Amino acid sequence: MFVFDPTGVALVLLLIALYVRAVTILRWRGWTVPTGQQVLYYCGSALIALALLGPPDALSDDLLSAHMSQHLLLADIAAPLLLAGIRTPVLVFMLPRPLLVGFARTRWLRSLFRTLRKPLVAVPIWVLVLYTWHFRFAFEAALEHPLVHALQHWSFFVTSILAWWAVVDPKHRRIGGELWKAGHLIGMRVAGMFLGMAFILMRTQAYPWYGDRAHLHGLGVIRDQQYGGGLMFLVDLLVMFFALGFFFWRAAADNDRREADRAAAVISSS
Repeated sequence: MFVFDPTGVALVLLLIALYVRAVTILRWRGWTVPTGQQVLYYCGSALIALALLGPPDALSDDLLSAHMSQHLLLADIAAPLLLAGIRTPVLVFMLPRPLLVGFARTRWLRSLFRTLRKPLVAVPIWVLVLYTWHFRFAFEAALEHPLVHALQHWSFFVTSILAWWAVVDPKHRRIGGELWKAGHLIGMRVAGMFLGMAFILMRTQAYPWYGDRAHLHGLGVIRDQQYGGGLMFLVDLLVMFFALGFFFWRAAADNDRREADRAAAVISSS
């Protein structure tokens, strides 16, 4: 079950075109972007396509769970994959030179971006945007008006990019193993888990706009709502487990690398 949305198609094609351009330029300059890094980016692009053109979008007017899955695909999974895929030196060549130079020369814009991506700024903004859009008046406005719906998607995606930026740190080729990153992600996801748990525990319909359309798909209204909350809770839980496992493993690997470098320096100096 897929839908044809010209805006969604154009966005996905633009993401892929910009990336292919950057990878091609780097290849001409003698640098091959690692396959794994490219796979991460293309997986992120594919998830955006699935969210905007696939079943989550087709069913989002009938099922709250489908709408929630659309948000999770866009902001919680695709966003960090795209960031991991554009790690340096791809980041430098993602935008056409005139745009990149214009951004670099606009001091206030660079300063604003530098401030917004700081963990203690980005995470509160992400939490504020997440909870605000799930108030009934805001969520139902997004359901009723396509432009508001697009704004909702963009705000989820952009704030997720800001919140993940310090963790992925795409300005470096390798994702560092600083353990504060695990705490950063866990704190961020715990804040989201409360919202998912609320949908699981509620016994009244959060958004009457949906009516009883869930019955058309063999689901009860409350069960559909619980599935939506369960998806949110599950993604938060998986990200937390990933953060603990990956960053403790990467911290140990970084420590082993430093010890090996020190040992090599001692041997070379003796």
